[in-house]
Amino acid sequence: MEQQASAQKGTVTQRAIEQIKAMIGEGLLEPGQRLPTERDLAAQLGISRSSMREAIRALTVLGVLEARHGSGIYVTQLEAGDLLETFGVVADLSRGPRLVELLEVRRVLESTATALAAARITDDQLTVVEGHLKAMEGTDDPEEILAHDLAFHREIAAAAGNATMAAILEGLSSRTFRARVWRGYEQQDAFARTRREHARIYGALASRDPEAARSAAAGHVGEVEQWLRGQLGEA
Repeated sequence: MEQQASAQKGTVTQRAIEQIKAMIGEGLLEPGQRLPTERDLAAQLGISRSSMREAIRALTVLGVLEARHGSGIYVTQLEAGDLLETFGVVADLSRGPRLVELLEVRRVLESTATALAAARITDDQLTVVEGHLKAMEGTDDPEEILAHDLAFHREIAAAAGNATMAAILEGLSSRTFRARVWRGYEQQDAFARTRREHARIYGALASRDPEAARSAAAGHVGEVEQWLRGQLGEA
């Protein structure tokens, strides 16, 4: 009976979560707006206060709502970076085959973002990308290379002009995730290879050639993906 009651409560809570999300999606609750009190919202949606409390807690964890001390619960501003932090958590905690899956997703998005950037990048943004490339070429320090590698791709994602895509890529390319892959990958002449691959990406951007940029970015991430598949015996 306890298990059945728990399942029913879970269903009610999930329905409350979906109803609150629907209210936000329909504009009944706007980004930055304070939620009605827990009591009023529960009455409005026809559920218990305990189920409403759990729904609000779950949506707060997801970043859809935020608790402000002494003020109440508010809808977040719904910025892509705020709502997509979950990707970073998944990337940081994943192991084995899941890492390969994440690299596969990153390859698809990174190649698309780089192609968009080739068409949209400004001269100033291109100069910043070139600066990170030169910094990578001027050091053998793994930490410095990693930092400039992250910044190189972050600038390209920003130049693509799609904040949501950039936020997803930021999560999929977290420093922790990249560092874990690098530790093994760097043992196989990775520095020389990654410099060549980054130079190819930069060359495509400088030429404003979207298809060359797409190919270069896909090849770059694909190299790491294939290496990891080999480590896991999938190749």
